[in-house]
Amino acid sequence: MKSPTDLAARWAKQWQVADNRETRLLHADVWPLTLPIGKPTSAQLTQQTESVRAHLQLWRSVTVGQVLFEPITFRGGAEPVEVPVTWRVHSADEWVAATGDSAVQREYARLRSILREIDPIFHRTVVRQCSLFVEEGEKDVVRAAQLAMLLAPGCAQGRPLRALSVLGNDSKFFERHRAIVIPLLDARFDGQVSDLGLETFLGAPDEGDHWLLVVPLAPGLLPFDQQRVRAGELRSVALPGSHLLVVENEQCLHQLPRLADTVAVLGSGLHLEWMSAPILAGKRIGYWGDMDTWGLMILAKARGFQPELTALLMDRELFDQCRGAAVPEDAPAAEQAPEGLTSAEQDFYRYLRGLERGRVEQEFVPRERVGATLEEWLEGCP
Repeated sequence: MKSPTDLAARWAKQWQVADNRETRLLHADVWPLTLPIGKPTSAQLTQQTESVRAHLQLWRSVTVGQVLFEPITFRGGAEPVEVPVTWRVHSADEWVAATGDSAVQREYARLRSILREIDPIFHRTVVRQCSLFVEEGEKDVVRAAQLAMLLAPGCAQGRPLRALSVLGNDSKFFERHRAIVIPLLDARFDGQVSDLGLETFLGAPDEGDHWLLVVPLAPGLLPFDQQRVRAGELRSVALPGSHLLVVENEQCLHQLPRLADTVAVLGSGLHLEWMSAPILAGKRIGYWGDMDTWGLMILAKARGFQPELTALLMDRELFDQCRGAAVPEDAPAAEQAPEGLTSAEQDFYRYLRGLERGRVEQEFVPRERVGATLEEWLEGCP
């Protein structure tokens, strides 16, 4: 005999399968669906009467979908017993309600809201990859879908993506929402975007040509004081020094102190794929970004490539100390804190989202504090 809780868990597990979501949310002819409950045995009916009675009561109290009962006559029993044998749901709404899982229900609600606003050509993609799309803001997904309907092969005409103004999007829209724009365009153009690459498909310069600023923080490490290098080249060029400092923005170069055996790479933003290079093995890596939701989102991405990196100057205590320099974050990152953050960083992320002024840029952290923190990091202090 299965309890309502047992079968609710099975309904929830089915939600995690993309094929199930696609058929059940996009095809009306699959309904109704059922799960077997199981019948009590004769021995249970006669020897575990209270347990069976409680089982029957639980199923009689289920109000989602339809519980089908059958009269069963057991050997030795005087009268037939009505026992639950099947739990049936008739729609996606009932299926999701039957899971009893608040996370599934929130995901479904956001998914329905998105599907109402976007072209049906994208429905299958969004439903099958719902975890990707519901992590984004609903407005951003709708905007990305509208954008995907307007883009065409070669439309960038040699301009970089940040200069491609469509629907009034800001210069960082493609950078922030690349992960959802590509599958949406794939839905329109039969996977060509993933095959060719977004830049090639749109006729834009390859984002792999993103230029980073490389700066040795100690004399003699490199034959230059600073130099711009393509992000792609850092995958195969071994930088000297035992320590690598990755800095989100170039504007705070003047805040960096001299640090022995350390090279800094500035201006990566979200272009962090070079950090997966095997040649970085063995280096002690520090990461410093803005104190806002996007800064923490980028930190999580960096940690995905280098799990052992040290986050620097990105915590609530420092944010509160710099509160006078805080400004509104016009377009915060996703509502849910990304994977890859520590529990303290996730708390900080949620704290920032709740503030009217939840952004302190790197340039406004006092230079003395930057120097002291980086020197502690270099020496191996917490």
